[in-house]
Amino acid sequence: MMWRMRSRSRTICLSLAFITVFLYLLLALVSFPIYHQPCDPPLPPRTHILRDLARINYTSVGMSGPAEPPTDTTHRDSSNKDANKDAKVNVGRHAANQAESLASGLSKLEALFDHPLYNMPSLPIPDEDWLLKVKSKVKASEKSSQMWSVYETVNWNSSSNSHPPWLRFHLGISRWQLYPHPDPNMELLTQHLATHRIVSAVQKSGGTQLKLVMSFPNYGQAMFKPMKQERDEETNYNLYYFSDFERHNAEIAAFHLDRILGYRRIPPVVGRLVDVVTEIKDVTTDRKLARTFFTSPVGSVCFYGQCSYYCSTEHAVCGRPRDLEASLAFMLPDLSLASRRTWRSPWRRSYSRSKLAKWRTDPDYCSTVKKTSPYNKGTRLVDFIDMVILDFLMSNMDRHHYETFEKFGNNTFLLHLDNGRAFGRHSKDEPSILAPLQQCCRIRRSTWLRLRLLSLPQYRLSDVMRASLSHDTLHRVAPLLSEPHLAALDRRLKTVLETVSRCQERPSKDGGEGEVIYDDTAYLKDMVTPAG
Repeated sequence: MMWRMRSRSRTICLSLAFITVFLYLLLALVSFPIYHQPCDPPLPPRTHILRDLARINYTSVGMSGPAEPPTDTTHRDSSNKDANKDAKVNVGRHAANQAESLASGLSKLEALFDHPLYNMPSLPIPDEDWLLKVKSKVKASEKSSQMWSVYETVNWNSSSNSHPPWLRFHLGISRWQLYPHPDPNMELLTQHLATHRIVSAVQKSGGTQLKLVMSFPNYGQAMFKPMKQERDEETNYNLYYFSDFERHNAEIAAFHLDRILGYRRIPPVVGRLVDVVTEIKDVTTDRKLARTFFTSPVGSVCFYGQCSYYCSTEHAVCGRPRDLEASLAFMLPDLSLASRRTWRSPWRRSYSRSKLAKWRTDPDYCSTVKKTSPYNKGTRLVDFIDMVILDFLMSNMDRHHYETFEKFGNNTFLLHLDNGRAFGRHSKDEPSILAPLQQCCRIRRSTWLRLRLLSLPQYRLSDVMRASLSHDTLHRVAPLLSEPHLAALDRRLKTVLETVSRCQERPSKDGGEGEVIYDDTAYLKDMVTPAG
């Protein structure tokens, strides 16, 4: 009996299993067409949509686009193309921002140079305060000088339009500045440096690094310093300042900064692309220089000259393959016409790897300097402080000497020459450069007012500096100063102003400012002092 019941149960279970399988097969057959007939068309890949948006934004909105799309592993090639397109959009957007910033800076620069602080009224310059005058008649003994033959033309005078730009520059040098503000000759002068044919190139004697003297068809001459390193390359932290390279862009930037500060004590400097073969090798009469030319393994034309440092095949200057970036600075009048005196800086560094100069260890060092000629009277001390501020802003630690024109004695401006070791580091400031200001607590009122002006947003130093440098021909190749260097100018300017403020807070016999601020603007009763 039990056996029959088990057999019947097994038969029922098998029947139910068979029916279940049959129903599943029937359901699958009925549902099969449904899975292959979508209700909506498939969505395009996300990267295609982003690419279309990028194209629309790029062409119609003006150099702006969406964020970079995420990577899709199933569409890697397409994503790479999209990423490249978006990168171009970002580059375009950055270029547009730079153009806008530059346009704003140009308007700030124009407003700065129109400000009363840069257009102070001045008395007529007496004859004895001009460095040079054209002679209508020259003594026989003086005719032996080649330079005098350039100046002795009867028809030339101090205002003649027949003068070449370099001669106008020389004849415009006075007791107080190298050139006036504004100077209508400046544009012609810089064009001359950047474009005129070079007829001769010889190595300048002396100095620690390679420099050439370039001559032009109209007797003008310029100092040539070649490109030694890339603009954005910082000086090695372990390198002593006296072992650093000289930078061509530093010479150019120093000229622009000097003019923005209202000093006008650096001769005009421009950047230029020079053909190493046709504008140096083929025109040089310097046999020692000519023997140092060679062709590098990659076909670049190189030379290294002869000097104390960095004049060897290991430190050769090379074109790309023949084009070479360089700075050209107009030469000052020949020493036979306008002799110069060289002064040792009281705050000169020791130029030793182990010894410190006295001013580094003596906090009362300035008291001694103030008792020493020529710093004990006149404007020499505040003239020196002007140069210190310039050096601190551009981080130049190599100011061991400076020069003046002998004709004017001690009562004249200082020449701010040889600035190639400036702008080496943007990430670090060198407070020791400011030691003369910190120790002496003395500054011109006109300098102090201009520094305060340049700290305001409408005249920000970095903005006007960027705008001024954009006029140089090498700006087409790349900005002469990187953005970190420009930002460092604003940071260092703030440090200078804070240093002056601390000086004013120090106890003094006459209440502070009288001893700190040397008032060279007292005669300008209506001068508007900038806020800030």
